[in-house]
Amino acid sequence: MSDERPAPGTEMIFQWRKWDGSPHWRHECVYLGADEWGDWIGQPTGWPSARPGAAFVAATPNVTLVPRRTDYALTVNRDHPRGMRIYIDLGWEVQWSDDPLLATGIDMDLDVVRVVGDRGTWVDDRDEWAEHSVRFGYPPEVMTALEALALDLEERVRAQAAPFDDVTADPWLDRLEALELAPRLDA
Repeated sequence: MSDERPAPGTEMIFQWRKWDGSPHWRHECVYLGADEWGDWIGQPTGWPSARPGAAFVAATPNVTLVPRRTDYALTVNRDHPRGMRIYIDLGWEVQWSDDPLLATGIDMDLDVVRVVGDRGTWVDDRDEWAEHSVRFGYPPEVMTALEALALDLEERVRAQAAPFDDVTADPWLDRLEALELAPRLDA
């Protein structure tokens, strides 16, 4: 794991994998900088994300916090078409690799989501969590820790406590948009 970070505006990758090492989501991003919460990376509108069997292009700009703790990544969207403001991937070993242009993590299925509107905030993908805990053999101590974290994050998101509030992420979204990066034609 490297302490080295790229210069702000540098293109990089955030690569998720599953517990068994199989590839999961790969997001093309840019490094934005760091604050007291950790490192922020951004995905401009029109930049791709892909995993085996699925792909999408970011409909709106989003920023992801790679926190100093290694058990989640927080993504905040601006003007998402379905109102999704916050999406937290619970993970394991969410960290920078030895390559300063690559952040990695193990996707642990559970997510905390906040949408603007009546639906609000909830823990998502409990069915996938249950299925994969058997398939991949998640250790009981990992399961206990992440189940508790999911509930804690759900409450913190609901309360909009920093960094899960709009005030913390919006300057990073502004910084991303100020880069004026073009959509990817190959996306």
